[in-house]
Amino acid sequence: QVQLVESGGGLVQAGGSLRLSCAASGRTFSSYAMGWFRQAPGKEREFVGFIRWRGGSTYYADSVKGRFTISRDNAKNTVYLQMNSLKLEDTAVYYCAASNVSYSPRNEVDYDYWGQGTQVTVSS
Repeated sequence: QVQLVESGGGLVQAGGSLRLSCAASGRTFSSYAMGWFRQAPGKEREFVGFIRWRGGSTYYADSVKGRFTISRDNAKNTVYLQMNSLKLEDTAVYYCAASNVSYSPRNEVDYDYWGQGTQVTVSS
């Protein structure tokens, strides 16, 4: 089992920055990659990006590429989502997730464990 806890959400003005954290505990050594998703009101959950535990390579959705950066601290079993140049459309609940089955997990079904989510609201 892997437990994930997100933090760092809040209210930020458009153009601003925010950093989310995802602390992992439990059998984290079995995870291949950690991902971030988001879900806006009335919309389906959307892939944001992922990072591989080994090597630290990343992959991003086009909608956030160049603005968001995922990083990890292996010693702390923590993954971060740095969000810059935030837009109104970035408003959503952000979730982190752990994949034990894929090195390139881009879909929800590729993930085994999920955090509870943290709200990010971007205001004008």
